[in-house]
Order: sequence, then structure tokens, then C-alpha cells
Amino acid sequence: MNGRRALFAALVLLFGAVSARAGSEGRAHRFTPEGLAKVSDYIRNEIATGKFPGAILLLQQHGKPVYCENFGVRDVATQLSMSADTIFRLYSMTKPITSVLAMMLVEEGKLAISDPVSKYIPAFAGMKVGVEKKAEDDKVSLELEPLNRPVTIEDLMRHTAGIPYGYYGGDLVNKLYADAGLFDRNSTNAEFVAKITALPLAEQPGTIWDYGHSTDVLGRIIEVISGTSLLEFAKTRLLDPLGMKDTEFYLADPAQWPRIAEPMPQDRAISPITQVRDIRKPLRWESGGGGLVGTVGDYARFSQMLLNGGTLEGRRYLKRETIALMARDHIGPETRVERDKHYYPGEASGYGLGFAVRTAVPPGTNWPLGEYRWDGVGGTFFFIDPEDDLFGIFMVQTPSQRGRIQLELKTLIYQAMGR
Repeated sequence: MNGRRALFAALVLLFGAVSARAGSEGRAHRFTPEGLAKVSDYIRNEIATGKFPGAILLLQQHGKPVYCENFGVRDVATQLSMSADTIFRLYSMTKPITSVLAMMLVEEGKLAISDPVSKYIPAFAGMKVGVEKKAEDDKVSLELEPLNRPVTIEDLMRHTAGIPYGYYGGDLVNKLYADAGLFDRNSTNAEFVAKITALPLAEQPGTIWDYGHSTDVLGRIIEVISGTSLLEFAKTRLLDPLGMKDTEFYLADPAQWPRIAEPMPQDRAISPITQVRDIRKPLRWESGGGGLVGTVGDYARFSQMLLNGGTLEGRRYLKRETIALMARDHIGPETRVERDKHYYPGEASGYGLGFAVRTAVPPGTNWPLGEYRWDGVGGTFFFIDPEDDLFGIFMVQTPSQRGRIQLELKTLIYQAMGR
């Protein structure tokens, strides 16, 4: 009798999953060949006009690729054709991966998003906030004020910790970050965090969305809790089980170096103080905010796991409820979090725990609410559209053109779906 009940329950779950997938397929927008041809033409024109050497675009719907094209070459110097095994610098597309690792620890009860960062990095308890003060002679000085409340794990994940990158802004705190050598590849994560805690915060915690090194600090907390390096934890818990075999912090084997995608020779400036990283060189800094490299196939497996609600090929990595929490806006009006002048998600989006989250339909579009996404300063971007059971990944290396291309390409992709 118990065996019959177990069989019946299994059949209910199976047919429920099948019907849910069938329902999503029935509701989803579908691509037209004409629309996808315009997407291809756009990318080919960008290459023909010298914007970047090559690219890969993957669109996967209902668990299957509906569009996967390689364009151009990996590197104008070698003229090797772009291919599925090409290695790209992911930069900030590392942040969603690190955020998923942190949420695994949350599910295990080893971490809570409400925890103060000082619970794991005690030096955070003594941090101050840098506030500019102008004297009567118009001289500006930096005064240090105590924290109104502790920096939390949620602050790190949603970029409200007051930890900037330092290469934009022009104010005194940003200059301190720019001069602190935070991008030194020879620092360990522990040494990196020691540099951060010697600096003032740019804002009071929980007050302003300010994009920066917060996810790097989160990576160090993962190390503290797990007792291993960030890469070792990532490989054991996520990368190896998912089959993300080419995702690393640098490419150690010289035989693999021809696989690396490069930008145009004149397009290597990430910021006024940083150039595109040479991923052939070993490094000690395992940057949870921007250090990973990998292939389109690796990131596709990660994206499909997210789209599936935390599972892939029968293995669960996160609960569906956890993915939903991550993909929910955590800086909405009720939080009173302000948005700095460089607010990258854009007016129609909030920010969750590791992703931008679409909260409004952009004017003149029919783009889906609930889409979540992020990109990398090297040009790569991805998006997950639960409404259409779809994800997209664009792999390219072009720091100077990334914002324009992402907007134009996303517009064409959604137009190809009738949105």
C-alpha cells in the first residue's frame, strides 16, 4: 500500500512538473526567424565596423537553445575563429555566482542576510563613515563619523554597504579607495579585506546603492565560514557539480591560452586606473566580485539552474524560495535606499541579492517584469526571463561599447519575441 502511495505521489510530481513546463511554453512569447535575423545582422555589423573582434550569443528557452551563434574571431592578432570553448573575462558576472554560494550557506544556517559583517570580519565593527565638510575658506576636509548601524550581509549583496570601487565619483572617499591598491592581484582575500577596513565607508549602511567591492568582501566571508579558499568552496559546492569545468580565476595552462577572447587592441581600458586583466598571469586575489573567467556553456548551466528555480539535471543547489528571494527587489521605496548618480540597473529596475531586477516596464516596450540580470565591465551580459522561460547570454570583450551594445541588443532580442 505504501509503495502504491509513493508511486502515486511520484506521478503527481512528474505530471505536475510536465504540466507546469507545458503551461509556461504555452504562455511564453516565441522568437520569429525574421527577428533573430536582425539580431545576427546587428552583431555582424558591429564586428564589420571594428567595434570588437567577435562574440557569442546564446538564447535558451524551455531548456533548449533556440539561438546559438558564434561571430568573428577571438582575437584580431591570432584570427582564430570564435567558438564555444572560447574563454571570456566575466568580471561582474562573477557576482551572481558568489551570491549563490553565500545563499547556500544561508540555507544551511551558517549565515543570515541580517547578520552584521563584523560577526565574520571583526574589524568592520570599528569602521567609520567619511563625510566631507567645507570650511569658511571653502577648503574641503574629510571627517569620520560613527556607523548609525552595522553593515549587514544584505548590504553587501545589494550594494548598500558604502563600499565603492573608487574609480569614479571624484570625492575624497573615492580617491582614498582609488589610491589604496585594492586591485592588487597579489593580495589574498584576507589582505584585501584588511585594506578595506582601514578605509572609511562612503555612506552610512543601508542608505545609498553604491556599486563597488561589497561582493569581494562577501567572498572573504565565505572563506571564513567554510575554512577554504573561495575557489575551492565554489568548485566543491557549485562549479564542479554543475559541470562548469572552465570557470576559474585565471588560465594556468599555456596550451589553453589561444582560447582567450581579447578586445580590440585600443579597447583595453576598464577605468582610468585599470586595464583589461591578463588572465594568463597567476594571481592570489580570488575576487568574488569580478575575478572569474569562463565559457558561454559554463554560464549557460548556471543560468539554467537559476531559471529552473535552483535545480539542474535532478540535483538541487538552492531552494526555489531562495532564488525568488534573490530575484526580488531589495532597494524598493519602502527601504528608503537612495540611488547614486551611477545607478547602473536603470530607472525601470531595482536590485536584489546579486542581480538587477526589472520592476517596471520601460517606456515604449513590452519587456517582462521579474526579469533579473547582470553584466560585466568587459562587455558580457546575461538575463533571465522567468515569464518566457528564457535566458540569454552575450559573450564579448569590449569595455568601451558594453552599455550601448547591451541596450541595443536586448531591444532587438525582445523585438524578435514580439515584445
